[in-house]
Amino acid sequence: MQQRHIGHTGTTVGAIGLGCMSFASAYGKTDRQTSFDTLQRALELGVTHLDTAIAYGAGYSESIVGEFTAANPGRFHVATKCGIIPEPVRHFNNKRDYVRSAVEGSLERLKTDRIDLFYLHRRDPDVAIETAMETMAELVAEGVIAAIGLSEVAPSTLERASAVHHVAAVQSEYSMWTRLPELGLVQTCERLGTTLVAFSPLGRGIFSHDALDPSTFGPHDFRRANPRFSDENLPRNQAKVAALRAWCRERGWSVPAVAVAWGLAKSHSVISIPGTRTATHLEEFSAADTITLGATELAEIEAILPIGWAHGPRYSPDQNAGPEQYC
Repeated sequence: MQQRHIGHTGTTVGAIGLGCMSFASAYGKTDRQTSFDTLQRALELGVTHLDTAIAYGAGYSESIVGEFTAANPGRFHVATKCGIIPEPVRHFNNKRDYVRSAVEGSLERLKTDRIDLFYLHRRDPDVAIETAMETMAELVAEGVIAAIGLSEVAPSTLERASAVHHVAAVQSEYSMWTRLPELGLVQTCERLGTTLVAFSPLGRGIFSHDALDPSTFGPHDFRRANPRFSDENLPRNQAKVAALRAWCRERGWSVPAVAVAWGLAKSHSVISIPGTRTATHLEEFSAADTITLGATELAEIEAILPIGWAHGPRYSPDQNAGPEQYC
């Protein structure tokens, strides 16, 4: 698999990583062995970057990843995140004492003495980003974490944070129907040498082989409250994606693989972390490594799915609490 850098750390990983939120049953029930089978297939395919977080199942995803990586030392580059406090009322915490306590818990669950990449999962509006970065820089100096990441931040926040310490990665939703990062974040990452880690490149399943059936969504499925999957908007969005499916079929490519390849083709600063809980889906989207999208193909995709084509905002008002707004 093609390799890409994680910031200025000197570390390279497979350009296609694996988002591990689904290991905590975010999109449906799963089990420990199914997750292990998926991680084993990742090893075989050269998928070396794993992304998890404390917020994924209250540490459960971290525990699954930690158990598997401990049995396969040196094979994966692992990122995790802190800063989202779900209860009693969802809020965000970047305070020094919390961050230091959170990293200790992650180290224990991941069964390691150093975390490869540690993110602030959301920015805390009550803590200056410079102050939060000083805490993160302490952890780097102590050897507790190898690199610092930020998630869902504005380009201006990345600029300010980078003045304190190099930010190796910024995680943001980026896909064929979520293009906001092109309005400043992609460019800022390229200029500062920060990797843009694109999550949900498959549009939470919209870019799949077949049209989505919302009756299969579980009671706690994120998409049930998401505007793009509403009864009004989903049929319109499905119709647009149907044209992309036809384009992919003409070329013998799968839609999930093209969706991942699209993000990788947009910037060499991008690595993609589609999420799944099954080895079969992992095989589908990791085939993006065999697809090269040049200027002609990107223009054809743009004609099918022009910027701004999606019906509905990417988040509901409640879901939108936390990600920084810009532009």
